[in-house]
Amino acid sequence: MVVLNVDLGEHSYPIHVGGGLLREAELLGSHITSSEVMVVTNETVAPLYLDTLLGCLSGYQVTCQALPDGEQYKSLETLAGLFDTLLAATCSRDTTLIALGGGVVGDIAGFAAACYQRGIRFIQVPTTLLAQVDSAVGGKTAVNHPLGKNMIGAFYQPACVFADTDTLLTLAPRQLAAGIAEVVKYGLIRDSSFFKWLEDHMTRLLARDQDALQHAVIESCRHKAAVVAVDEKETGERALLNLGHTFGHAIEAALGYGVWLHGEAVATGMVMAATMSQRLGWLDAVDVQRIRDLLTTAGLPVDPPAALTVANCLEHMAVDKKVTAGRVRLVLLEEIGQARLVSDYPDALLHEVLAGST
Repeated sequence: MVVLNVDLGEHSYPIHVGGGLLREAELLGSHITSSEVMVVTNETVAPLYLDTLLGCLSGYQVTCQALPDGEQYKSLETLAGLFDTLLAATCSRDTTLIALGGGVVGDIAGFAAACYQRGIRFIQVPTTLLAQVDSAVGGKTAVNHPLGKNMIGAFYQPACVFADTDTLLTLAPRQLAAGIAEVVKYGLIRDSSFFKWLEDHMTRLLARDQDALQHAVIESCRHKAAVVAVDEKETGERALLNLGHTFGHAIEAALGYGVWLHGEAVATGMVMAATMSQRLGWLDAVDVQRIRDLLTTAGLPVDPPAALTVANCLEHMAVDKKVTAGRVRLVLLEEIGQARLVSDYPDALLHEVLAGST
C-alpha cells in the first residue's frame, strides 16, 4: 500500500492506494469517529463489494442505500432521496458517510455529507479508475442540472480516500477506458514523462496489469493532491485539471447525461483543446496526433458525435463554471506537459475548431 497526503492544513487527509484495502477493517475504522455509519453505493457496485465493506463495519450501526447506476441519476431528485434515508434512519451529526462506488456515487454522497446537518464526516471508497484518479480526490461534490453539469455542489473534503485497485478488475472495458482519459489528462497538463510512460504501457493498463494500474493511480493522485494543496477552491491552478472538460461537459449535456461516459466526453474534449492549441501556434501536428493515437489505443472516442452542432456546443459551453464576465475560459496546451487557462482566444477560431470537429 502507498499513502499519499492531500495537504490542506486542518483539512488534510490521506489517500491509501493498494490491493485488498476493502478488507482492512482496522485501517478503515481508524477514520470512523462514531458508531453511526451510512454507506452509499449503487445497484451495480453493491452486489460486488458491499458485503466486503460491511465485513469491516461489524459493530457499527450501519444504514445502507444503493442508488440507481448512471450519470442520469446524478440529480437533485436522487440527492433528495438520500436525505430522506438519512432522516428516516435518524442519522446524527456524528454519522460517518462512506461513498462506495464511482464518480456519481462519490459526488452525490459527498454533496449530501456537505449539506446534511451542515456537514458530516465522509470517506471516499472509489471503485472505478476515473473515481480513484480524479473525482474522489479534492473535495469537489455536486449534482447535475439539465442546463449544466456539476453546477450545483460544494467543496467538501473527505476524511480519507481508499483506492482499492483490486476493484478495477471487475470494471467493464468501457468504464476502464473512461478512467484512462483522466489519467492521460495528468500527463498532458503536468508531466510529459508520464505521458510517454502511458504511450509505452497502455497495453498493460488495458490488460489490467496490477503494477501498471497502481502506478497510474499513484501518479495521478500525486498530481491531483499537489494541485489541490495549492488551490483548493479552484481560484487558479486547479482550473487546469479541467483540460477537455468544457468541451466534454457540453457533449454530455447536449446528448443527455449517460449517453456518453464522462471520460469519453473528456477524451474528445482534450483532442478539441489540442486542436485549438495547434491552431494558436503552440502544439505541433505531431503532438496532436500523439494525443489522438494514445486515446484511440485506449479505446476512447476522439471526435464528437455527429449529432452535436456548433450552436449546441456553444450553448452548453456558456453554462460552465469557468465562465468569467460572460467569457468562456478554456484550458489549452502550450506543449505536452504544460497547460494554461486562456480567455483571449479569437472567437472565430473557437467556432472553426467546433465546426471542424462536428
